[in-house]
Amino acid sequence: MPRLLLDTNVLVRFLTGDHPTHSPRSRNLFARAAAGEFTLVLTDLALAETAWVLQSFYLLDRAEIAAALKDVVESTGIEVQKRRILLSALRNFAQTDVNFVDAYHAAVASAESIGIASFDRDFDQFPGIKRIEPQSSH
Repeated sequence: MPRLLLDTNVLVRFLTGDHPTHSPRSRNLFARAAAGEFTLVLTDLALAETAWVLQSFYLLDRAEIAAALKDVVESTGIEVQKRRILLSALRNFAQTDVNFVDAYHAAVASAESIGIASFDRDFDQFPGIKRIEPQSSH
């Protein structure tokens, strides 16, 4: 089955429906993927950029963004890598005030059972995540 890499602008137009020509064409693309004509490949970066655009430009609520992106990630015709981590990142994003990239890093750290080297105390709010703050060498 053919695969197409999904760019952020198509995903945003699909989710917002705010463009008179691009939005209907984006909906058609997703419908064709759901019908099995091809697979849309959604990268972690496109998902992160979409979350940022929806939050900063469209001023959507974090829970709304997370729910919409979760629906996309779980849709027929969509291929993602690390689906479980992405879904966890979307939950983290919806339930905290951290940006999507930090929510994603927390999901990776949890899934991989590894700490995070960071000065950012935002990671301290995630249960089970150990933040290691780099120290000076004396």
